[in-house]
Amino acid sequence: MESERRRRMLNRLAAGAPTSECGGPLAGMHPPGRHEIYTALLFDRLSRKLRLLETLHAESGGNWNQTFYLMYFRTLGDRKNQEAYLSLARRVPYKYVLRERLAPHAVEAMLFGASGLLELYRHDDYTLDLKRHYEYLAAKYGIEAMEAQEWELSGIRPANHPALRIAQAAVFFAQDELVMDRAMECRSEEELHAFFCVEASDYWRTHRIPGVAGDEAVKRIGKSKAALIGINLVAVMQYAYGSYTGRDALRDRALALLEKLPAEDNRYMRGWQGAGLDPRNAFESQALLQLATEYCAARRCAECPVGQRLLQRIE
Repeated sequence: MESERRRRMLNRLAAGAPTSECGGPLAGMHPPGRHEIYTALLFDRLSRKLRLLETLHAESGGNWNQTFYLMYFRTLGDRKNQEAYLSLARRVPYKYVLRERLAPHAVEAMLFGASGLLELYRHDDYTLDLKRHYEYLAAKYGIEAMEAQEWELSGIRPANHPALRIAQAAVFFAQDELVMDRAMECRSEEELHAFFCVEASDYWRTHRIPGVAGDEAVKRIGKSKAALIGINLVAVMQYAYGSYTGRDALRDRALALLEKLPAEDNRYMRGWQGAGLDPRNAFESQALLQLATEYCAARRCAECPVGQRLLQRIE
């Protein structure tokens, strides 16, 4: 009888998984029980991110600054261009940026030339100067440019266009040679905003894409993007580096940072909100994102913490 009840419960959960129906039972749990589930899901998600970071750390020869650099570029843009951003960061490694850091225009030239994006747009004096600088630096460092077609540009919002993000990245990494150390110290949304909300160089005040002038506006990484960088880069790096160095305080800082950052606003969170759950912070929204993408989407109801808790009630 119990096995039959279990089977019916699993069938009911699996049928409702695509529409976040387990949100109702989760919302109805006592806060300590719900927090326990959120914590399990958050660590599950962190483990997945740490596996990627460990791969990049090994690729970087154990260099944590290069690992941070790769992770930054992967986090910088939209999901469909993650591999393109990584390819760019591999072609222009952090050690080249450090060597040219005192000439920010040279950093911008290296990144733009290596991205291949300048070939897609008409040229003006500024972009021609970038090309000239890139040709010299490419010969100096042996850089091979990407094909422009590696970038997915359809449907990209202007504020998230790879050209603008690359210009912002050039300024960010030229500002300080201790960027990873400073990121490890971030403890709040305000500190993330102050650190990551850099403004692209003056040319970009009147340009969103190369060679096409428009209305003047500051092209700065926004507060919401800085918070996403905090979630997907800073907290993960703090936790990983804390684990590597045996610094429990740094791991705790990563978790505390997620509790201080606002919950993400995306289709997954709107689905959970429709089911009665309203995540209070990034700790909870990351947990719910893990639930939606790794369990509900695959109907892994018997393995997920929510499904297991519901099944325990009938046993």
